[in-house]
Amino acid sequence: MIHFKDNIKTLFWALVFTSIAFPVWSQSNPALNIVRDTEIESVIKEWASPVFEAAGLDPKAVNIILVQNSQLNAFVAGGSNIFIYTGLIEKTENPGELIGVIAHETGHISGGHLIKTRDALERASYESILGTILGLGAAIATGETGAVGAISAGSTSVAQRRFLTHSRVQESSADQAALSFMDKAQLNPSGLSSFMNKLKAEIYRPFDQQSEYVLTHPLVENRISAIQERMEQSPYKDKDFPSSWVKQHALIKAKLIGYITPEQVDWTYNVTDKSTEALYARTIAAYRNNKVEDAITLADELLAAEPQNPYFLEQKGQILFDFGRGEESIAYFNKAIELLPDAPFIRIALAHAMIESGDDPALLKEAIKHLEIALQDEPRASRIHRLLATAYGRLGKDNMTKLHLAEEAVLQRRFDYAKVQVNTILQSETENSPLTTRANDILVFIEKQGS
Repeated sequence: MIHFKDNIKTLFWALVFTSIAFPVWSQSNPALNIVRDTEIESVIKEWASPVFEAAGLDPKAVNIILVQNSQLNAFVAGGSNIFIYTGLIEKTENPGELIGVIAHETGHISGGHLIKTRDALERASYESILGTILGLGAAIATGETGAVGAISAGSTSVAQRRFLTHSRVQESSADQAALSFMDKAQLNPSGLSSFMNKLKAEIYRPFDQQSEYVLTHPLVENRISAIQERMEQSPYKDKDFPSSWVKQHALIKAKLIGYITPEQVDWTYNVTDKSTEALYARTIAAYRNNKVEDAITLADELLAAEPQNPYFLEQKGQILFDFGRGEESIAYFNKAIELLPDAPFIRIALAHAMIESGDDPALLKEAIKHLEIALQDEPRASRIHRLLATAYGRLGKDNMTKLHLAEEAVLQRRFDYAKVQVNTILQSETENSPLTTRANDILVFIEKQGS
């Protein structure tokens, strides 16, 4: 289930203290929005892990972050975090093209071509990282997925390129590293070549018509020729990708089309197309267009075809939750987690459904357990802290509520608000309590940021 951030400045103060809601995708907002989706991130991570290992990186330490924007772009920021625009994914024709882009960005990581903001972005949410890269300072975010992010792509493009543009030497170095990684991983490198050739025509377009990828990744004829020459020497240039990867690629593209441009689903998938990806796109489009019964019926068709698919179970759960049937959704989220225990955002969805199903202490405590597990995998996800604050608040544990509001605020770089919360905790807790220790840790971190 896709989670995204939009309308940061406009809605922030109005919604800070409202009840938490699942996101509603903006179909017209051109903003750059963080997207979190277990399925898409897991698929890309599966494809890219051999590349990361070939580069000497721990795949678990490299994060794939999606940005909802129709432009073609990808970049590394805030450490080993690869940000990929949804527009780039939508324009790839096969897994190899996306793997080639990721391998190139991995070349920047291994080559040390990183933006010098890592210290400043320590313990920051991905929204804050994106906001910093866009020249807006720390992004304001609530942790509530429907209430963050009004960043205009046009107004920030100059600031973004100032941070993200690498030299031609670095670009060529990253290309050669990417091709070496793919050879070592025994992957077909032709996707990088075909992707670059897609961009070749943009070199000759007016500056303001070129894609962000071309503007931040200087592209020249000899660089493309070098990629092509090296690719031709690869012993894996004719090797097919696993059929499962091809299917995954079709499904994640269908998911993005269904969420971002549901009105285009009928144009993209002919009425005679009975493929799983077509059904997936139609299901999501019906959900996005608030066609309740159609969405539920189509989701049931997906599950009839693949009853053990955790992402189809998650989608059915999300449809039920968002259409006011939260208690019913819990069973679907639970089954998805049983099938895919290492899926933090499905756990978050499950916990949210439990929290919103009433004030049953047992259910609230179970939700907290799921959120604590999710937090281990997603320490930058401010939304987890907001949900924990809500659950603890309903259990009457005020200081735990304040602690998680403070943790959320730290991730969002709202340090003054965080200090208010932890100081209130310190006034009521004993000197050596665990809560006091955690509150003091937050204060120490905040003080370091101002030094």
